[in-house]
Amino acid sequence: MRIVFLGPPGAGKGTQSKFLVQYLQIPHISTGEMLREAIRQDTVLGREARLYMDHGKLVPDSLVLHILSERLSCPDCVDGCLFDGFPRTIRQAKALDDYLRDRGLKVDLALELRVFEDELIRRLLARKRGDDSIATIRQRIHVYLQQTLPLIDYYRQQGNLRSIYAMAPTEVISQRIREAVDSAREASLAPGKG
Repeated sequence: MRIVFLGPPGAGKGTQSKFLVQYLQIPHISTGEMLREAIRQDTVLGREARLYMDHGKLVPDSLVLHILSERLSCPDCVDGCLFDGFPRTIRQAKALDDYLRDRGLKVDLALELRVFEDELIRRLLARKRGDDSIATIRQRIHVYLQQTLPLIDYYRQQGNLRSIYAMAPTEVISQRIREAVDSAREASLAPGKG
């Protein structure tokens, strides 16, 4: 299964992605980690990405997709993967869809973790990071919502979005995710859905 994981800062994506990759035995694909690794290894793509990142600019979609395509061609991605941090925009989502479609694949499921803003703020303040003031947290949530609400609608229109109410204990959220994944897997195996 190929899953896009969506959720604001503090929603519990880190915890739940660990559960998901273990449950499905698929790799966790974080574009941020891939970019940092390419830079660390001083690859051609890493050097190019560093030029943008060192100047505080976003790495262009074309470069991110190039790094992503290299990662997706690895043998451990044959049975699927969990996309975390990508796509962030409709343009990226369409580019990912095109890339997968060219290979006879698709995003099987977009999972959204939903948490009320005041709970997100409480959770993020509890982490006690140096840059986590209420103002910066609100800004991060605002940016997430600006970027991601269109993505949520995009996947809802495709019929593969599942929203998980993530205000429950970790185990309950994991169970809800497992049910959504199992339901999506069964739907993809149904006759005519291949």
